[in-house]
Amino acid sequence: MNFGVVVFPGTWSDCDFHYVISEVLRQPVRYVWHRDRQLDDFDCLILPGGFSYGDYLRAGAVAGRSPVVEALPEFLAKGGLVLGSCNGFQILCEAKLLPGALMRNECLQYRCQSTHLRVENAETPFTRLMRPSQILKMPISHGEGKFHADPETLRRLRDQKQIVFRYCAEDGRVVKDANPNGSLAGARQRERHGRHGRPLDLPLAPRQPRRGRLIPQAVGGSSVRWRRGERGRA
Repeated sequence: MNFGVVVFPGTWSDCDFHYVISEVLRQPVRYVWHRDRQLDDFDCLILPGGFSYGDYLRAGAVAGRSPVVEALPEFLAKGGLVLGSCNGFQILCEAKLLPGALMRNECLQYRCQSTHLRVENAETPFTRLMRPSQILKMPISHGEGKFHADPETLRRLRDQKQIVFRYCAEDGRVVKDANPNGSLAGARQRERHGRHGRPLDLPLAPRQPRRGRLIPQAVGGSSVRWRRGERGRA
């Protein structure tokens, strides 16, 4: 499976994703410059975290109108997968490839900490190696991570099972204290069911072998097996 990691001015986690894909998943990967429009060589594109264009105007606003992002609808229509992490998620929302918007954290503080997520949908290309209601411990690092949408959009996300993960306590309970940024309904990661492609957001991906192999193997391994047509779980 061929991966591409998109690089914008101000991107900083591109090297982390390249390492995970090449050294942990053992899949071919190369960097994609933000001005590139030719995406036919890739099966999955990663929009990593960082501060694209210095968050000028607002996070992801300028990058959401870049040539590579403008080429994503055609890439998705051909069956490609897109995963947006951190700033990448903000970019996908700015480009209207995902509904809703990311706002300043409710606490008005930058949050860099570990959180727990509960798997709400284990039927996506990125979560097929996970179990429903499985609890994941994930790091986050953001100042504008509060997901907001109007009531009708939020209802549609719930009804169509487009909320893939929810913030939760260590025991799986969805409570306010477990929500680090005030996202509506504890929703932080969502899948948009298009005809083929599925954009998805992830927090900062853990890459250290002793601390975080499970997450990249589960997320990346799910997409590899999905591409191969192996739809069952491990």
